[in-house]
Amino acid sequence: MPTRYPTKTGVQWRAVVKMEGRVVATKLFPPGAEGKREAAQWERDARKALLEEMNSPATHTALPSVLEWANRYMAYAEKQFTKHTFTEKKTVFKLFLTFTKATKLETITSDVVMRYLQKQNNTRSGFAANKDRKNLAAAWEWGRKYLDGFPVCANPFLGIPKFREVRKPRYVPGEEDFWKVVKAAQGQDKVMLLAFFYLGARRGEIFRLKWEDVDLARNRVRLGTCKTSDSSMRYDWIPLAAALKTALLEWREARPYKTEWVFSCLDDSPSPWHNPGEAYRARGHFMQKMCERAGVKPFGFHAIRHLHASILFNEGSELSVVQRQLRHTNPNTTARYLRSLGYEEEHGQKVLAVMEGRGQGEEALCTPLCTSACTSAPHSAPQKTNPVTRKTNPRRNGFAEGQEGNGPAKSLNFAVSVKEKSPSDAVIIRRAGTQSRYTVPGANKATGA
Repeated sequence: MPTRYPTKTGVQWRAVVKMEGRVVATKLFPPGAEGKREAAQWERDARKALLEEMNSPATHTALPSVLEWANRYMAYAEKQFTKHTFTEKKTVFKLFLTFTKATKLETITSDVVMRYLQKQNNTRSGFAANKDRKNLAAAWEWGRKYLDGFPVCANPFLGIPKFREVRKPRYVPGEEDFWKVVKAAQGQDKVMLLAFFYLGARRGEIFRLKWEDVDLARNRVRLGTCKTSDSSMRYDWIPLAAALKTALLEWREARPYKTEWVFSCLDDSPSPWHNPGEAYRARGHFMQKMCERAGVKPFGFHAIRHLHASILFNEGSELSVVQRQLRHTNPNTTARYLRSLGYEEEHGQKVLAVMEGRGQGEEALCTPLCTSACTSAPHSAPQKTNPVTRKTNPRRNGFAEGQEGNGPAKSLNFAVSVKEKSPSDAVIIRRAGTQSRYTVPGANKATGA
């Protein structure tokens, strides 16, 4: 149906043709009743022509096979995503194709997808099933956009609801345990642990760190991450603590391999994973061995990042400060990050600190289990424990300007005060933008609504 569309020359009629929920053709027509009729006729003709073109044998394209879809998407993912993400997607496709044994895309229905995801939920976990659902749904959307002849039906993976997940707060080591591990480390290992702690960096960011990224003159470090929307590298400058700066200076002089990498592999024993002088690609059991040596509960490199965030949050840093230090582009990501660490108790404490002890009178403070003795021995209002000092509004507290609020606020009886000046039983109290009517106590009925 044509709609009015504002342009530089005035309002015109806009005809739109949609197929599968997407706009495939549009055209502008002059204003007026005649232009509207022409636009409606053009929509009908254009839609009919498109349907005939889609159904004609000359333009029919054969459906790609499931294997072709998987291989094309994995070739794209290998170049677009990180190695870890690529391996995850590859594993998901292997599990899915092994289970379904599907060769044609039209055989991948909601029933097949549901049976596969239910198996993952039963044998692995709800979290694993939801992760497979997310990866396969993304691959389906990619195929629908970029593969000729791909089915235009609804995404069968998105049609399946998410499974129930049981998540526990992530383990955050205590600062005392971390320093025990640092004390047990030596040389480069000790400096690397300090870098994780003071920078709050990810593992890959520390492994990729070069000496050109360390600005000793301005006391800052440049960290690069590819966790962006398009997987491109983004760099941010992070403050360099004095203790970390001293450790880096000492290590730069003592390092055996004078390379561009701040931290490099020192093990020269024969192994495909050992590249002396080159950047680390992995340090599989390093943290487990260090924790065992220090006698603390095992934790990994990313747990040190959690510890960094928890220290900032516990010391009263604003969410924006934690977001900037963790280098999250969206503050909601930082909020979810802190929530995953179990920081919801403080929210409850703040709410209780504000709401505890509030009541409209002594009788309102009585609990449902109180007896009639409460009327003779009224309760005393509990003291507020909120340490935040706020400025009080004298008018809001029931005191006039210049009057000290040492005693309880005097209740204001609007009805009696107004009735003395007006013979009408209906009292009207007007505020900005509103009007309400109240009946004087003792009147037979209320007037107004």
